[in-house]
Amino acid sequence: MVKQGVCEDPTKKGFLIYRNVWNYLRENIAVLALIIVVLIFGITAGSNFLSLRNLANIGRQSAVIIILACGMTMVIVSANIDLSVSSTLSLSAMIGAMVVSATSSVLLGVFAGLTIGVVVGLLNGILVTKGKIPSFLATLGMMGVVRGIAMMVTETKPVVIYEQKFWSALGDGDLFGFLPVPIFWTIVVLIVTVFILRFTSLGRYIYATGGNQEAARFTGVKTEKTIIISFVIMGLLSSFGGLILASRMHAARPGTGEGMEMDVIAAVILGGTSLFGGKGTIIGSLVGALVIAALNNGLIIVGYGTHMQMLVRGMVIILAVLFVKNK
Repeated sequence: MVKQGVCEDPTKKGFLIYRNVWNYLRENIAVLALIIVVLIFGITAGSNFLSLRNLANIGRQSAVIIILACGMTMVIVSANIDLSVSSTLSLSAMIGAMVVSATSSVLLGVFAGLTIGVVVGLLNGILVTKGKIPSFLATLGMMGVVRGIAMMVTETKPVVIYEQKFWSALGDGDLFGFLPVPIFWTIVVLIVTVFILRFTSLGRYIYATGGNQEAARFTGVKTEKTIIISFVIMGLLSSFGGLILASRMHAARPGTGEGMEMDVIAAVILGGTSLFGGKGTIIGSLVGALVIAALNNGLIIVGYGTHMQMLVRGMVIILAVLFVKNK
């Protein structure tokens, strides 16, 4: 005689597994989007898309977006936004390239470029906290100022980098014979930013500030300082991304990264970070960035240009937000 409860209904068990998977995908819309993108281009583009070489290209192409998305996640979680990231990226790359060209010192060039990012981030944070300017407007204005300076420093001319050590250190080399340097630096940034948000008091302060700034202030959180630090980190990562791009291209150009802020914000939104603050993860933004990079790469392979990339990217963002909102 079979005891009651020993035999399980396989149909019911299968339904529970399906429901759990579906609930997970609804909570992690970027994962669902990535699966759909890979399936679509895996079918339409075949081996051209799924080859190891092309997947490595997607990793290289997404490296800078991921790095910037890590910083943008912190800023948006704190209930702010930074539209100046692409301009900061460009100016930092220009200054870094000029210093490397003048001194042949990779360290001095990197230091100069990163300093530009820190200064721009600090100015953004001060404008938002001390100047009481909404972050959208403050960073929109800063975007124009910094882009203008980037064009002025060389009168819109590119700066060619001849220092091979700079290429191999940041964007054009391989570690251990198989790991592209940009992917290595991306992994380092991911580890550091995940640690900051999940395991440090700064991370807790960022979540608290974005969730309810007034309540956080009453509990002793220095909200203005927290916001300034998040913008400084964003500026630092923007400049680092600019140096990686300059290293990959062996040159820095005033127009480098123009429009990239939209890819970065799209990646963070797809990753589940709330534009109202208080919610978001670095890993979610990582997956969101991979979705954007895979979309751009797949559309190029099947023969579509920049305009179609913008159209499809916009549609994906709208559908993702609607899907999450109505779940």
